[in-house]
Amino acid sequence: MSDPLRTSRPAGRGTARTAVVIGGGLAGMLAAAALSAHVDEVTVVERDSLPDGPHSRRSLPQAHHAHLLWSGGARAIESLVPGTTERWLAAGARRIPLPTGLVSMTALGWFRRFPEMQFLIACSRDLLDWTVREQVLALPGVTLLQRTELLGLGGTAARVRGVRVRTADGAERTLDADLVVDASGRGSRAPEWLRSLGVEEVTEEKVDSGLAYASRLYRAPAGSEDFPVVNVQADAREPRPGRTATIVPLEGGRWLVTLSGTRGGQPSGAADEFEDFARSVRHPIVGELISHAEALTDVVVNRSTVNRRRYYEKISGWPEGFVAIGDSVATYNPVYGHGMSVAAQGVLALRSALAGQRITAPGLARRVQKAVAGPVSTAWDLATGQDILYPGAVGKASGPGADLLRRYVDRLMLTATGRPLVTRALFDVMTLSAPLASLARPEVALAVLRGPKLPPLPGPPLTAEELRIAKEPCEPEREPDRADA
Repeated sequence: MSDPLRTSRPAGRGTARTAVVIGGGLAGMLAAAALSAHVDEVTVVERDSLPDGPHSRRSLPQAHHAHLLWSGGARAIESLVPGTTERWLAAGARRIPLPTGLVSMTALGWFRRFPEMQFLIACSRDLLDWTVREQVLALPGVTLLQRTELLGLGGTAARVRGVRVRTADGAERTLDADLVVDASGRGSRAPEWLRSLGVEEVTEEKVDSGLAYASRLYRAPAGSEDFPVVNVQADAREPRPGRTATIVPLEGGRWLVTLSGTRGGQPSGAADEFEDFARSVRHPIVGELISHAEALTDVVVNRSTVNRRRYYEKISGWPEGFVAIGDSVATYNPVYGHGMSVAAQGVLALRSALAGQRITAPGLARRVQKAVAGPVSTAWDLATGQDILYPGAVGKASGPGADLLRRYVDRLMLTATGRPLVTRALFDVMTLSAPLASLARPEVALAVLRGPKLPPLPGPPLTAEELRIAKEPCEPEREPDRADA
């Protein structure tokens, strides 16, 4: 394998095409997969050591909390790295039909478990990432450079031509590249890197509800292999902190239980308060279900949940040779589960822009950055439109147009609890399988005007068998003794 730390291209390969991806997480690996079909060499620069298996990463603390990969993101990943879905499922992940496999109390009532309209992939974030990483690093021309710090970009305000790095041995090197993709996540220093080249300042927006998360793993009850995702959402219109509780089935016969609360109502890290908090949300079903389950871990808390968006697509003098994707562009309140799906769809935009184009084609980077803004905008509007309503939320107040849209969405959410046509339209948007504008299609708007076709459900739509399974005492596993041998 050639040295990825070269400062010039190998002799006799003056036309070799190269790319550098900053960040070895999910977004970075997907970008490497997309680029590998269009360049000779892709170097992924990662500051940490990545685990050789589905294990936790030090730089990804949010992996301890619930992650939902919506169908819009799952399809994007499958398109970029074919065979991934099959590998996830073979390793214990579940493909959960929506809303069939979902027991969810929204701000306007319980969803009915209608036949499948969309789906989600449920498993640990560690498994999601590892399955993709294992396949991408096996692609020809893809090199992973671990324990390497990104020092800055090389080039000018007109064109980025590579990156400067410091490797694990302390050496500083330059990596030439025709295209640099920033997938370094919420800690991205791209604004600083671009400023040092003379690129204009990026406009940034934040909406902070003060949300905090607390999560804990439990042993799933015997016979719960097909148990639904259970979720109780907050109502942002109530004059009190918003609290949620969610159970997500994971591989290995486990439940990941994640609680959240906005400013003034956050969960603590105390184990003896976990179940009580789960019962304190708008319906106690999650607390009731985990009261019969065996806890496997302590409580893990995360408070880095600010919605933040950088409007790179609005920079008039966007440099050639540089693209930002995923959390480097925008981060969202994790309760909506959109981060991974938006990142995957951003990489699809990159791949589409590269089709039939030279990687050095004029205007390519700017076109990609504008295309990336599409799925970002949908997720941003969904997240911040709700978060700004919570007591004590910090951010730009919405205008009259947003208030009108919110009233329509409220009516739509209510109608979705009892009219399948509207339920389908809502889940198409929630899973990032359709644009937000599709909620205003004439047939959807007419159905919203008519309201729910069915009466509201009085409680969580769990079946009698699901309730029986959940309430069976959970026997802790024990090592076999000699008599068992």
